[in-house]
This record gives sequence, structure tokens and C-alpha cells, in this order.
Amino acid sequence: MSPSANTSTLLAPFQSLFSAPTWRKVQRLFIGTLLARGRRTVTAALRHTGLDDTPSFSLYHQVFNRARWSALKGSRCLLALLMQTFDVAGGSLTFVIDETLERRWGRRINKRGHYRDPLASSRRRAVSTSGLRWIVLTLVITPPWNNRCWALPILSVPAPTPQVSERLGLRHKTIAQWARQMIRVVRRWLPHAAITVLGDQAYSVLELGHACRQCQVRLIAPLRLDAVLHEAPPPRQPGTRGRPRRKGKRLPSLAERLRDAATSWQSLRVRWYDGRVRRLQISSGTALWYRSGQPVLPLRWVLVRPCDAQHPPRAFFSTCPGDRAGDIVACFIKRWSIETTFEESRAHLGFETQRQWSDLAIERTTPCLLSLYSIVALLAHGLYLEGRLAVRRSTWYAKKQATFSDALASVRRCLWEAEYFSTSASDADRVEIPRVHLQRLMQSACYSH
Repeated sequence: MSPSANTSTLLAPFQSLFSAPTWRKVQRLFIGTLLARGRRTVTAALRHTGLDDTPSFSLYHQVFNRARWSALKGSRCLLALLMQTFDVAGGSLTFVIDETLERRWGRRINKRGHYRDPLASSRRRAVSTSGLRWIVLTLVITPPWNNRCWALPILSVPAPTPQVSERLGLRHKTIAQWARQMIRVVRRWLPHAAITVLGDQAYSVLELGHACRQCQVRLIAPLRLDAVLHEAPPPRQPGTRGRPRRKGKRLPSLAERLRDAATSWQSLRVRWYDGRVRRLQISSGTALWYRSGQPVLPLRWVLVRPCDAQHPPRAFFSTCPGDRAGDIVACFIKRWSIETTFEESRAHLGFETQRQWSDLAIERTTPCLLSLYSIVALLAHGLYLEGRLAVRRSTWYAKKQATFSDALASVRRCLWEAEYFSTSASDADRVEIPRVHLQRLMQSACYSH
């Protein structure tokens, strides 16, 4: 599907979510947001569609703060469209879940809190920033025009602090509880698919592991080196009284295995997220993860020791004990693709530049802006099939694969080419541009926001 032909073809599955007047406004806001640079506000979108002088501009704001439509249903349509376009419906689906901070200030933002800023903080110094914390669930795919994984956002929810939840009278949910709810929603959408979820240390939670096993989802996440692991309980002897044992003898911690000279290590060569092959040493085994008051969780643990001294040893686990150790490490590397998604969204899609103040508008605008990353990938895939996905090259930079900036630029080019530009009758090399389109081009070229 080509955006130059008709963007409504791609957006057709979302039309049933809106009323007819709202749908017309959504299409204009979609085009304007793609063409805009800098801030992604409703005003910027209207300017790039030539509607900056319309007297009914407030109706476009009502798409987010008043109109009736379900963002959850939109996420389901987007996931189905991604699976159909990239032909991943028949195989195993890999999802990455992580949090990102939307830096926002303002007293009228009710769910605003203070969080650790990962970009401004370091191991020695923690920096707190005002804003909104979002938990984002992304589908990992490898587009045919790039050999690296892309994390395409499909579902985003705000996760306020306990103080904010108490002030608003809401039942507080931890990051693991939000993740459990999001994973169950995806499982309800895809009841028969093989699903793998990758998370960082925040999702290394025993309760989340149990929830994933209950809904038949494989969870891969880092494991603490001091985690309490046990052997399987011995066979129950006939005539034994009392409740059956849930766990066996306690195993040495992973930190102790790391220091033990008798630990068996295997060499492994893994292609890292930067494309380079890295040599690792791994040790693996099965165990039961136990905590008082909770049922035991069977898992496969993997202890990773890099061959260089620049990176510290780490441990990972999978809720499927039958997984191979090398597959767990290779699969977890895909998690880093979501960091690229967050960075590209800030650099090219104006993430953190929206200016909505009402709760409903905020809860809709930010997920829509993150989902725009996925829609650009869908449009770029249509251009790739037509041979129109351009890669920007320079003599000093050998670039062979299309990045997200190339995909966005190709989509914008096709959107501008879809406008009617007539050729001059006297000069075939001269194109006559209507004044209204010239004004839109000047807006894009002269203003950075």
C-alpha cells in the first residue's frame, strides 16, 4: 500500500472506531502530524494541512479531549495490521515491554510525578525529572529493508507514582501489575499464538512470572545474582504424612557460582544489538524460584560472563525451563530495540512536545504519537514493495540500509507528491505550485516548530 495512492487504505481498519465527522478530522491530523517538524501539537498539524486559518480549529482538539473512541480497540487494530503486513501471524511473536519518561511540567497535569531521568542520570548520580511515566508494549519485527530488529509500539499506559495514585483516589498498580494486565490483554487478542515477552530488571518479578505461565506466555528477563533458587522436591515416599513439599534443597546463588572455580562454562558467539559478534561464556541450569508466601516458579537460568572486562556478568531467566541457554541470550538482545524506538520518537516524531492538559487528551495523545512510529513502518513497507523507499547517502557515509529517518522522509515525500502540481506549458522542467501548497511548504521549511 502506498501513501501516495491513498493513506486512507492503510487507515481503513481504524475507521470503525470513530464517527464520520471525527474520522475526517483524524485523517487530517494524521497527515499534518507526519508532515510536521518540531512540536507535534494540534496547531502544528493544522498548519501543515493548510487549515491554520480555519475558524473551527477547536473541533480538532475535541478529537482527543471529548470525542468518543477507544484507544484499546485502536491498539488491537494496529497489532492485527502489523501481523498481517509483516506476515508474522503464523510464527512466534516477540514483544518488548519497557518504561519511558515523558518530561512534562504544569500544575494542571494531574498524573504528573517525579521520576529518575535515565538520560540525565548515571550510576553515581541520580537526577529526578517531572513528567509522566509510560509503560510501552512493542512488537519486535525485522523489516525486509533492514537487518536489525524494530520495536513497533502497540499499547501504552501511564504508570503514576504511589503518591499520585493516592492523591487522585486511585488504586495504585506497580509496574509489574500493569505489565501483567497488558500481557493478559494481548493474550486475549491472540489466544493461540506463541508469545514471548522481554523485559528489563523491573519485570523480574515472581508474581509476573506466575501470571505469564498461567496465560502460557514465555517471559525472559534479567535475574538477580542473589535470587533464592531451589532444586526440585524429591519424590514423595508412600505413606508420608503432611502436605507435599514444594521445593527441594536450596541451590548456591548465582553470585556464588560466579566465584566458584568448579563452575562449568561454555563458549558462545552471539550477534549483539550493534551487529557485531561478541564472545561470551555462559553457564545454565534449571531451578525453582521461591519466595515465602508464593508458589514456586520453574525456570531456566543463564549466567553470562563476557570475555572482556568492560562489561559486568549478568544473569537471565526464562519461564520455560526447556529453553536452550543460547536462545535465551540471543532473544534477550532484541530488548534493546525498544531503546532505539524511544530515541527515534523523540528525535523525529516530536515525543514530549505535545501540549494537552486534560487527562483524557493526555491518555490518548501520547499513545497515538508512539503508535505513529509503527504506522510509519507500515507505510515504508508499502514503499519498499514498490521500490520507492529511498536511502539517504553521502560520499563520506556509506549507508546501505534504510533507517527510520529514511522511512519517514520517504513517506513525507510521497505525501507531498500526492498533491496536484501541474507542469508549465512553456517549460517542461518547471512545475507550477498552487499558492496554498507553497504556503504549506514554506511553513515546513522555515519553521522548526
